[in-house]
Amino acid sequence: MDVTSLVSTAQAMVADGKGILAIDESHGTIKKRFDSIGVECTEENRRDYRAMLLSTPGLGERISGAILFDETLRQSTADGKLLVELMNEAGIIPGIKVDTGAHPLANHPGELVTEGLDGLRARLKEYASMGARFAKWRAVISISEATPSDACINANTHALARYAGLCQEAGLVPMVEPEVLITGDHSLEDCYEVTVLVLRRLFEQLYDQNVLLEGTILKASMVISGDAATERAGYNEVAEATVDCLLQTVPASLAGVVFLSGGQGDEEATVHLDAMNKLGVFPWPLSFSYGRALQAPPLAEWGKDPAANISSAQAKLAHRARMNGLATTGEYDSGMETE
Repeated sequence: MDVTSLVSTAQAMVADGKGILAIDESHGTIKKRFDSIGVECTEENRRDYRAMLLSTPGLGERISGAILFDETLRQSTADGKLLVELMNEAGIIPGIKVDTGAHPLANHPGELVTEGLDGLRARLKEYASMGARFAKWRAVISISEATPSDACINANTHALARYAGLCQEAGLVPMVEPEVLITGDHSLEDCYEVTVLVLRRLFEQLYDQNVLLEGTILKASMVISGDAATERAGYNEVAEATVDCLLQTVPASLAGVVFLSGGQGDEEATVHLDAMNKLGVFPWPLSFSYGRALQAPPLAEWGKDPAANISSAQAKLAHRARMNGLATTGEYDSGMETE
């Protein structure tokens, strides 16, 4: 384990004013997004779309890294340049999603466990040789009257910790993502209780696996009301509950926290992040690792005419990246959206 390299990469991922672009959708997920804009989900179109995003002028000023899907890490642009080379030239750190998806947890109806540990050591070695410098593994935790169970929390946090140890062995910074799903009618308080439980268990498991926290990034879900809740908490309530949850559970030695948008609207995710950073200075940077909340505007624009709308789609991405970059330092204002 090269401690110096792990720590410096992790710090660069959460540098002031910067965050992570998540473009690691599986074939099934990106097909749904392409279907929504009437674009066929071919390998060429997936390549062109992601190359369009990554070649956005000035993107590296606000995006420190990007999480890729296996296919994307191996692809080149239409003119033959590896996408990893394109990212390196822009100062964007290449990352890779390495889990193989969430599957039903045996004997626990309605709960999932993320798989992919088998053969992971060899895959990480290959990804590192191809230029990846960090990785991501996502677990999903649902809230209902019957869930989450201790078994689900234990299985998922143990897998996250084992994955993180293997990443650091291979020289990659692990991004650990225990997503507490927004789906449901649960209250802010319910989400708080579950998130505290999950994060405490996660860091116990990371300690057990001797994971270097200074070279690790937490990708966290915000403490937020369920999307079907009768009364949903406001921006400041979400910000205060999320920060309090992190202060209760996350060691100060962790390199940084990046949030997933998890079903929030584009501007909603930005406002929540900004509200947190307006609350003060914390032991770790609070940044973003957004997928849909960064991609939705450029995807819609590109889909109107993929050949002609490259520049206008890139402008949409650059704007959202700038807004979220400002939110990482508490300098965002909704009036900036129309400037």
